[in-house]
Amino acid sequence: MPEERSERSWSTVRVAYDSGIAWVTLDRPDKRNAMSPQLNAEMIEVLEAVEADDRCGVVVLTGSGESFSAGMDLKEYFREVDKAPEYVQLKVRRDCSQWQWRMLRVFSKPTIAMVNGWCFGGAFVPLIACDLAIAADGAQFALSEVNWGIPPGNLVTKALSEVVGYRDALRYIMTGDTFNGVQAAEMGLVNSSVPLAELRAETVKLANNLLAKNPVVVRAAKLGFKHSRDMSWGQAEDYLYAKLEQSQFLDPERGREQGLKQFLDDKTIRPGLQAYERHAPTAG
Repeated sequence: MPEERSERSWSTVRVAYDSGIAWVTLDRPDKRNAMSPQLNAEMIEVLEAVEADDRCGVVVLTGSGESFSAGMDLKEYFREVDKAPEYVQLKVRRDCSQWQWRMLRVFSKPTIAMVNGWCFGGAFVPLIACDLAIAADGAQFALSEVNWGIPPGNLVTKALSEVVGYRDALRYIMTGDTFNGVQAAEMGLVNSSVPLAELRAETVKLANNLLAKNPVVVRAAKLGFKHSRDMSWGQAEDYLYAKLEQSQFLDPERGREQGLKQFLDDKTIRPGLQAYERHAPTAG
């Protein structure tokens, strides 16, 4: 069983560690894990905590009970905040964006969204901000905002445009129709979908794949991809070469040298088909 975090706890989020994986669970099952101002504020603390914890090599974001998240809490995030002073409204919006994309999208460790059930509205932002995503076949997705009188809020539309094709995105933005995990995988919203009974095992398998890789190189690779999407070809060339050089400078295990040695000199690996054998960093 995952090791529950004992030295600190939160009211709306649970954190547990197990073999290098930090399981971060949105924990408002009675509200289908709808994201309230309190949950958003706590998630900032949670991400800061797991990022600094050496028990965490990969983060899995999921939801308690039968849902990933039903989106923003209509009562606590909208109706109650609408009546609050302007500075409160600004803080609530800032906290929401802070963890859902400013932190999560460029998190220093690999992130996987494990979508176990409902994923509606605002939940699309943290889903897409995660590096990878696996859904249960029967998970239900929808951009339901149009059904209750507003366009998708915050960065939902922007996030969707990053991963889903033009026609699919507009269809679900404009209709509010639901779709399942299999359809989400077909349109590229998630990497794959599996039967619910296999969801956790499949997520662990993917997490272990990432844990076996050089963490400095994985971080440089994912940030290089995400940032270069908004650059010209010339800017991207300079930036990606800089990330390559930075990763070599920061890598304590000298993975590039190990990989070249094991392929060219030792002839023990085939890099196109397998990873180099990692060794603990040496002092000096």
